[in-house]
Amino acid sequence: MSESLTFRYNVDGSDFTSAGEASVKVKQNLRQIGLPPEVIRRVSIAMYEGEINMVIHAGGGVATVTVDEGGVTIELDDTGPGIADINKAMQEGYSTATEQVRSLGFGAGMGLPNMKRYTDYMDIRSTVGKGTSITMRVNL
Repeated sequence: MSESLTFRYNVDGSDFTSAGEASVKVKQNLRQIGLPPEVIRRVSIAMYEGEINMVIHAGGGVATVTVDEGGVTIELDDTGPGIADINKAMQEGYSTATEQVRSLGFGAGMGLPNMKRYTDYMDIRSTVGKGTSITMRVNL
């Protein structure tokens, strides 16, 4: 692949039933391109976790997935409340999810740790009151 392909998805933050739709579409697109199953699996997990976080914490956002000859880059951008303490948010089990969200089976505090675990690179930029941008990369 000498050129890059970019897919863009709007993540609806108002409806839990649509959460995960973008990650399913990413998986389908990566299969059509013919990427290795292990790369697709890792991208899908990281994408899903990020998508759920945007729904739970930020009221949605935008996911941009770029495929190039070296791998897959996922950029997640939202205009939510931001992350006050990124180091704390990276700790497994730490969550600011509401009880209502937890009662739906989400908000266990594994989203960011799993995003890091399944990618080769992850960078979080967040400003309280303005939003969060996360860049992840899975290498081929």
